[in-house]
Amino acid sequence: MKLRSRIFIGTLTLLAVNAAAQSYPTKPVRVVVPYAAGGLPDTMTRLVAARLTETLKQQFVIDNRPGAGGIGACELVARANADGYTLLVADVGQTAINPALYAKLPYDPVKDFAGVSIMGTSAQFIAAHASVPANTLNELIALAKAKPGALRYGSGGIGSLHHLSMEALNAPLKLGLVHVPYKGTAQSVPALISGEVSLAMSALPSLAPHRAGGRIKLLAVNTLKRSAQAPDVPTVAEVTGIKDFDYPPVIGILAPSTTPRAIVNLLSNSIAQAVRHRDVAQRYATLGIDAVGSTPEEYAAQNRTDFEKYAKVVKAAGLKAE
Repeated sequence: MKLRSRIFIGTLTLLAVNAAAQSYPTKPVRVVVPYAAGGLPDTMTRLVAARLTETLKQQFVIDNRPGAGGIGACELVARANADGYTLLVADVGQTAINPALYAKLPYDPVKDFAGVSIMGTSAQFIAAHASVPANTLNELIALAKAKPGALRYGSGGIGSLHHLSMEALNAPLKLGLVHVPYKGTAQSVPALISGEVSLAMSALPSLAPHRAGGRIKLLAVNTLKRSAQAPDVPTVAEVTGIKDFDYPPVIGILAPSTTPRAIVNLLSNSIAQAVRHRDVAQRYATLGIDAVGSTPEEYAAQNRTDFEKYAKVVKAAGLKAE
């Protein structure tokens, strides 16, 4: 009788979960973004949220929670009810870099979250100030080795993708580039334009006008393939021979790990449709974003790959956060 009772209760629970999933969503959905309004992840998410609001007939409300590398935002969502009404926007900073940098975090990127879908990725370009006497990446490498410590590069902060992506070049080639952290690319790019730093890395939209004006030079792109938006700029891999040099931001949406699979699948399919919608895809293109729209399994696999990749960079560069 006890066994039958357990089976009966389990069946009722499953039926209740499926019923909830079929009616989802019945109220507004909060989407927590671990960055300030106006940044690339925020803009990407707002475009998708507008489409989800239209297709799923409920408001998808953006909740910006910037600061501390997104750790607080991750903890907030990890502890939220796993009912599909609290979601997290994340990039490699939260899913791969923080776990590699910090010995202890208040969230587990694998156990606490279920990947829903990757919204998109964005190629990042290594740019040099016009005064730097190097017009190619090879010339920059030769210059850096000849004058170790003379070249400074700006990044979006310690442990940021821009920091680790540059260290993936700096450390193995022993270039002696000096890191200057800023509070985001909104500060590091102007520092490059003014000549405060010699180098920086950023997405093309923030660099292209200054390249056209002759204030900076684009030396390489940090993806395996050249960018269709700047096909004349070589990849780091093809210039240096460093295999698998591929460090774009992978930006997606996660849910608490025990969120019903039916809800995760519904959201995944809806997000994939949203990023491929003509209006969203066109806007993504102007922002230098490659729309993706992955399955939950593909997102989980990407997160595992990214963690292994960034953990190697952190170790090689001797980085550690407390």
